Amino acid sequence: MKVWTMRMAGSVALESSNMLHSSRDDKLPVVNNFMDAGHEPGKGLYFADGKRKVDYVLVYQYRRPSSLHESPGQHRLSVISNGSFPRVGSKEPEGVKEEHAEVVLDMGPADPAEGEKIMIREEFEANLREAGLEMERDNEHKVHGQGFIRVHAPWQVLSREAEFLKIKVPTKKSYEMKEDKGLSATMSAVWRKLNQPFQPNIPHLQQQSRTKFLSHSFSRDKLHLYNIESKDTFFDNATRSRIVYEILRRTACTRTCQTMGITTLIAKGVYDSAFPLHDGDFKDSGHSEGKNDRQLLHDEWARYGAIFKYQPLDLIRNYFGEKIGLYFAWLGVYTHLLALASLVGIIVFLYGCFTIDSNIPSLEMCDETQNFTMCPLCDRACDYWHLSTACGTARASHLFDNPATVFFAIFMSLWAVMFLEHWKRRQNSLNYSWNMTGMEEEEEHPRPKYETLLLQKRQRKRRNRKKNKSEPEKSVEESIDLGKDKWRQWLLSAMATGNPPGDEKLTWRDRLPGYFINISSILLMFGVTFAAVFGVIMYRITVSALLAMSQDPQIKSNARVTVTATAVIINLVVILILDEIYGSVAVWLTELEIPKTETNFEERLILKAFLLKFMNAYAPIFYVAFFKGRFAGRPGDYVYIFNDYRMEECAPGGCLIELCIQLSIIMLGKQLIQNNVFEIAIPKLKKLFRSLKEKKRAPEERVEQTGRALRQWHLDYNLEPFDGLTPEYMEMIIQFGFVSLFVASFPLAPLFALLNNIIEIRLDAKKFVTELRRPDAVRAKDIGIWYNILSGLGKFSVIINAFVISFTSDFIPRLVYQYMYSETGTMHGFIDHTLSYFNVSHFKAGTAPASSAVTVCRYKDYREPPWSSEPYQFSRQYWAVLAARLAFVILFQNLVMFMGVLVAWVIPDVPKNISEQLKREKTLLVDVFMNEEKEKLQLIQSLFSKEATQTRQQQSPLSQLAQNALEPQLPLPHLAQTDDPVAAGATIPLTARSRTRPRAASFSQFTRQGSTSPHSEAGRHTAV
Repeated sequence: MKVWTMRMAGSVALESSNMLHSSRDDKLPVVNNFMDAGHEPGKGLYFADGKRKVDYVLVYQYRRPSSLHESPGQHRLSVISNGSFPRVGSKEPEGVKEEHAEVVLDMGPADPAEGEKIMIREEFEANLREAGLEMERDNEHKVHGQGFIRVHAPWQVLSREAEFLKIKVPTKKSYEMKEDKGLSATMSAVWRKLNQPFQPNIPHLQQQSRTKFLSHSFSRDKLHLYNIESKDTFFDNATRSRIVYEILRRTACTRTCQTMGITTLIAKGVYDSAFPLHDGDFKDSGHSEGKNDRQLLHDEWARYGAIFKYQPLDLIRNYFGEKIGLYFAWLGVYTHLLALASLVGIIVFLYGCFTIDSNIPSLEMCDETQNFTMCPLCDRACDYWHLSTACGTARASHLFDNPATVFFAIFMSLWAVMFLEHWKRRQNSLNYSWNMTGMEEEEEHPRPKYETLLLQKRQRKRRNRKKNKSEPEKSVEESIDLGKDKWRQWLLSAMATGNPPGDEKLTWRDRLPGYFINISSILLMFGVTFAAVFGVIMYRITVSALLAMSQDPQIKSNARVTVTATAVIINLVVILILDEIYGSVAVWLTELEIPKTETNFEERLILKAFLLKFMNAYAPIFYVAFFKGRFAGRPGDYVYIFNDYRMEECAPGGCLIELCIQLSIIMLGKQLIQNNVFEIAIPKLKKLFRSLKEKKRAPEERVEQTGRALRQWHLDYNLEPFDGLTPEYMEMIIQFGFVSLFVASFPLAPLFALLNNIIEIRLDAKKFVTELRRPDAVRAKDIGIWYNILSGLGKFSVIINAFVISFTSDFIPRLVYQYMYSETGTMHGFIDHTLSYFNVSHFKAGTAPASSAVTVCRYKDYREPPWSSEPYQFSRQYWAVLAARLAFVILFQNLVMFMGVLVAWVIPDVPKNISEQLKREKTLLVDVFMNEEKEKLQLIQSLFSKEATQTRQQQSPLSQLAQNALEPQLPLPHLAQTDDPVAAGATIPLTARSRTRPRAASFSQFTRQGSTSPHSEAGRHTAV
């Protein structure tokens, strides 16, 4: 009796707690939710019937209004479907056995927000069912947790949406591609044989054939043209998930929340996430025939053991979609071309190493017999010093500041143009092989925030209109009109059949506060960047003065190297910290602009993030390259900061060696830390945090969880969500700037970029395959705005390298001296030519060294000596060098840009074989459809010819009846008066009944009007 009472109370409590769910649960069959560890039908990729594939998963968080603790094993799953399926091995659903469940009841207050979310989900899922999707949902058997809804698209939905999205699929029509002949064929065969060990072991990619199947946009009227072996496998998993996502994206909820699309519902918290499933586990199952695409990608792409293999781009595209496939294709092209740039950079560096002992300027600096006494590097504490002590710096600067550097700068400028042109060719080739040629831009749905603000604007306008109403009758009538107009606008938005009225959109006035905050915030971020650079400058100035006052000669001699190295490390740390801050600030600023679509949002975000991160990464390098030492003044007239700190100067060997140190440390440190910390350590820490969080769950939940095999949707939900390709592209774009902008100061930059990218490809591959949820397959024809940024950086690099060679290096002063001022036409005497004289008695009081017998010191500048008529003014040599520098900038810029345009003109954007195949396929497709229309026309003519033949055969026996038409036994007068069509039809002759087809007859006449003898023409067709 007691047990019966508990069971009865449990049933009543269960009924009251599930009141919100009864409308959808009571009409659904119930099957097991979690499978046993040994029983996994479809490996978690199918519905419970093992037949319908899971194309998408929706996850939501729920919290029931009561605490229900059911006995172990009582887990249920509900199926939402356009049709139900019977339980295997059971005559009744498991859900009807709830009288055996012992329930402990603990009622709590219901959450109104949770109830609203439930109603929104119910409406959204009902609309999805109306769109034709089939769903399977876990029953909520716990107090709170995640609910998983599996979505399946049947063939009718797939075919309808594929036609709507104009998805290209292969047809039965094929042709043989043209084979190379002669020498080109032999070279191609040899190249394929040499490349064979580096090709990924992908089964369907190794079976290469010269046969090419024509592709055409899918159409339900032309199913006979496609090779449909199985409707379940005709569309691959990526295409199926993309079709389902398109339906989720445009499905509206107009009754409960007046929003549209899954992205809006996720932003509102109705759903937690939505994602397609991976194709199973990525770990090798042991036999190669049964490997899924995820296992193939892991074994042949996402391992360091496959680092010397080409990327399986077709498989990447089939699994992740065209957008991600294009990213890895671009990264592969960039990495391959870096090999050439690295080779040339190594040659330039080796040239500097081999010629360092024959470089006359560095030999003169190291010659102690020259005895160049230099002016002090700081006030009071620093003493006079000899130029020969900077011998090591001079020799090191020659490694990067030599005549080969100019050639390398020109080469890298042309390399950037060649890289972009080669990528365009590769991109067009991929578009052809991936059936993306002729792809039209898809109309995008507005973003959730845009919709929310637009709805708020509409509501404000309606409230203002109601306040301005003076007549009550008008107020009632117009409120009704406004309600109708609101539903009409939402219906138009949901069905995408028209644009809203002109006043129903966000204008520049709505975005004006966001624009103002954007401009002021970006200026503030620029100020923060410049403040960080200025702080490092102050650090260098103060630490240099402190080290100069040291009594240790070893510290004094290494002061410049110590200060430079530590300052660059501080710069690197500041850059990494500000990079993370600027990334978040860019997202926040872009949200304030209220972009309408995701494409607009992404483009604006990329521009802001690139602008901020570009300034952050390159501001210290620009300072060293173009500003350091240029405003320091001269002895006796130095420039001071805060009246106490003297501006820093370049090293005796020039600022180029410092620029090289700055660039190398920032580039290498940024790549190593970002790769090792942000892409390896942080994901591992997140995974560790999730595992620790799982261990803190209730013990009974963990025991219950370990007793069952997790399905694929549970495993994928535990992975990190995909946040887009912007961070991946941004990292490579900044690296491209290091490689191209200041390559004249660091020829080894392409080599370090190459080594980084070889590892980066595998790191990104492993992250996509093993650590991230499967992204939505997004179609794309190109890499978008990133190409414009690359092109802009390529053109900007020409100007930057021209100024680096002219103003930062000593290349131009050496040329001017050798050809204008050298008496022997050699570089002998160059160091003495570049040093000016200063009378130590002209030092300001309190700035000269304490005691010294030196009367004249030297400093690096082109100024008149103190005994001239215009002491310490710029000399004629200064103006000659300045004119040569400006002339070189103009000449270098125009020459390199002209050569770049020439290279771009010589290299066609579309490969010749691709353009020929496109023309051939277009011709073949036209022939296919012409033949199809011709066959249809012949079929119609054959049918009408057969009808005409039958009519002529019936005319001879019916002529006898025509002669007896006036005999009284024929009830013709009664025929006109009868009301019974069947009886009337019984008395109508066959000839009269066979001519009641006016539309067909007129179409037959239209098809035959081109022939003068239709009977003879019809006789040549075979009746079908």
